[in-house]
Amino acid sequence: MNHQELSEQEIIRRESLHKLRELGIDPYPAAEYKINATSREIKEKYIEEKNNFQEVCIAGRIMSRRIMGKASFVELQDHEGRIQIYVNRDEICPDDDKTMYNEVFKKLLDRGDIIGVEGFVFKTQMGEITVHVKSLTVLNKSLRPLPVVKEKDGKTYDAFTDPEQRYRQRYVDLIVNPQVKDVFVKRTKIIDTMRQMFNEYGYLEVETPILQSIPGGAAARPFVTHHNALNIPLYLRIANELYLKRLIVGGFEGVYEFAKDFRNEGMDRTHNPEFTVMEIYVAYKDYKWMMDFTEQICERVALALHRTTKVQLGEHVIDYKIPYPRVTMNDAIKEHTGYDISGKTEEQLREICDKLGIETDPSMGKGKLIDEIFGEKCEPHYIQPTFITDYPVEMSPLTKRHRDNPELTERFELMVNGKELANAYSELNDPIDQRERFEDQLKLSEKGDDEAMFIDQDFLRALEYGMPPTSGMGMGIDRLTMFMTNSPSIQDVLFFPQMKPEKKKVELTEDEKAVLELLKTASPVDLNHLKAQTGLSNKKWDKAIKGLTKNKLAKVEKTEEGLFVETL
Repeated sequence: MNHQELSEQEIIRRESLHKLRELGIDPYPAAEYKINATSREIKEKYIEEKNNFQEVCIAGRIMSRRIMGKASFVELQDHEGRIQIYVNRDEICPDDDKTMYNEVFKKLLDRGDIIGVEGFVFKTQMGEITVHVKSLTVLNKSLRPLPVVKEKDGKTYDAFTDPEQRYRQRYVDLIVNPQVKDVFVKRTKIIDTMRQMFNEYGYLEVETPILQSIPGGAAARPFVTHHNALNIPLYLRIANELYLKRLIVGGFEGVYEFAKDFRNEGMDRTHNPEFTVMEIYVAYKDYKWMMDFTEQICERVALALHRTTKVQLGEHVIDYKIPYPRVTMNDAIKEHTGYDISGKTEEQLREICDKLGIETDPSMGKGKLIDEIFGEKCEPHYIQPTFITDYPVEMSPLTKRHRDNPELTERFELMVNGKELANAYSELNDPIDQRERFEDQLKLSEKGDDEAMFIDQDFLRALEYGMPPTSGMGMGIDRLTMFMTNSPSIQDVLFFPQMKPEKKKVELTEDEKAVLELLKTASPVDLNHLKAQTGLSNKKWDKAIKGLTKNKLAKVEKTEEGLFVETL
């Protein structure tokens, strides 16, 4: 990277880096720096009368400085918070050589640099707990300036709040927005709480393949890759269900997995193509038992995070205290649309969709049509935790038929804040029925449904060896984290969400800028007319328009009326 591509601040920092090395200071030392305290520990446990913390060693990032001649105050941030440190010239430079303070600390260190300090803790006249520095070590010289977030009278100014910047540069987001870290700490606590509960029941945590020859277990469009050594196509898993059920066939009582799944579908505030899901399968249970179990999970997680079952989510307060209402899908649709869908044919369902103003296409079978009706007309009404139960058989290819009505299945979804949080079944363990359901999915695929399930012959073979009555449940960890941390977007609960490729900044010539400004006022525009407006010579015009098209900022198209230029 040459100096022409750097900002003034970046150039100054690189010059400071060079000067540090000239002074014999390694700005990136390799040796361990042993800390014996943290900012939070000191603030919580320091007692002035006891005079404790008299030999502390802490490390962190410089977040602000107040230099006052031979003494200065620094706000230091470590992984647990911020603490003030006091740096005195004669303390860190007890001999005649004052270079460490006058040159290194005052001139060559910047906001964002990482240092280690040794000293003792005291309280200032203003009552602030502070570390009095006896020695200072440079641990990392940062080459880019941090965004400056200002606080005054409890208000934040110039915050690093642009969502795209925050998601692309999560490392900066975590440094300057301390509250962001709390979301991810809670995310880990959610998983730990669930894992502890499952282990108490005696269930086994397992791992199943991510690369699969058949993407089964859900109706979704997969990512496709290629295995060079085997010369076969493989898919990133869309679900881990079928492998976990193979393990139940193999004799495990209960198995669960926190899995990364991948679906090559849309991206929005609640969906990311790569996501985390927890799936659990327990032998000799049914979906009624699993509803009770799922309630316990949600209540336990809420209590672990908030010490109450009531959790703020947007404008609503969600109460996770058990038990939750249980409503059949047919009753939900009847209540919110006035239509009874039981026993309806595909054609009749299409007519209902038309009357309700729901868009459909020919590839949709009965299951997809019912799903559209429920999704558009019913889901938003279920704010408090509610189990929607007994789905039509066409919607649930892997689910056991209902014990009282063979047109339905023993399935539930847990709805919270108008969104699905968990999905569970009494698992289908009849291999003949399962084969027929897979074949029905194949027919949907032939109609053009690119989310229909594949037929997994090996899974059918496993079922033929016999799977005990089993209930399984999947819960989205990303969505659960959103709900439990009052986060409006899935990107807020993923460290590094999937983003569009970052556009490189394009440096334009003055002539290119002039042409682009004219295009912004009228586009498309006749090429000759635009050229005349610019007043550029033929050579300059050719160079400018070629530069804009090369950088994909404009394009030239030939039409019957002539050549036209438009912005991209």
